[in-house]
Amino acid sequence: MVTIIDYGTGNLRSVINAFERLGTDYLLTSDPVAIQKAERVLLPGVGEAATAMAQLRDKGLTDLLRHLKCPVLGICLGMQLLCAYSEEGETECLGVFPNRVRRFPADAGVKVPHVGWNSIHDLKSPLYKDIKEDEYVYYVHSYAAEINECTAAATDYGGWFSGSLYKNNFYGCQFHPEKSGAVGGRILANFLTL
Repeated sequence: MVTIIDYGTGNLRSVINAFERLGTDYLLTSDPVAIQKAERVLLPGVGEAATAMAQLRDKGLTDLLRHLKCPVLGICLGMQLLCAYSEEGETECLGVFPNRVRRFPADAGVKVPHVGWNSIHDLKSPLYKDIKEDEYVYYVHSYAAEINECTAAATDYGGWFSGSLYKNNFYGCQFHPEKSGAVGGRILANFLTL
């Protein structure tokens, strides 16, 4: 079972649909007790970092999330919130990953937001079991985590950024696996085996 955190942001329906396609039970909640007992936790997110962090604080979830021992997957804004800091709203985030999240620079020669299919490279986590290098996944974002030792997949869009992060029991996808076809389905299925 996957516990999906409902904290007032995100496109929850597409994530729920993806797990239903996989035949997986899920619980949608913001209850700290249920999250603490979870087998796996998903932190989705579509929106703005400062507002999202305020929602997590208001629900009493920040310290709980930092200290979870089960597998945790952050998607899109959810991954960014697991980082140390976001330029979006000058936001101190959860600090699980030491990465800083930056807006794509105006001089990078690319459209912002980054919307559409792009490839992932240098795959380095159990999420990518049976996933080939250079597979295409679906992105929608204006901010991205820098490359560092936690980078589990890299993507080039006006420069390289972390398409995915990995540290201990924490995983992140800047892209949307729930909207990335068969490849995304395989990534979510891999998460269910962790």
